[in-house]
Amino acid sequence: MFVLELTYTAPVSAVDKEMEAHVTWLDQLYAQGVFIASGRKNPRDGGVILAVADDRATIEKIAASDPFVVAEVCEYRITEFIATKTAPELAPYRQELP
Repeated sequence: MFVLELTYTAPVSAVDKEMEAHVTWLDQLYAQGVFIASGRKNPRDGGVILAVADDRATIEKIAASDPFVVAEVCEYRITEFIATKTAPELAPYRQELP
């Protein structure tokens, strides 16, 4: 599992201009089963996405395709972790330690 932390590198007004394209991008990845949660940080200086994929390279490629990145209004910090414990609703995403 991966935590994708977005940090805005441009004023929020510039981010807002890309918001519709970003939301469409999010919706596509939810439909593919890659994203399981997302939202804005508070204060509003970026956002957080929880994602599942087979490897980090896949997540890096996905992050690079975000319209926010293409428009150069945010940067990503990607953290991979092994979800060994979850709420019952997230049981399909539980992982075993290697």
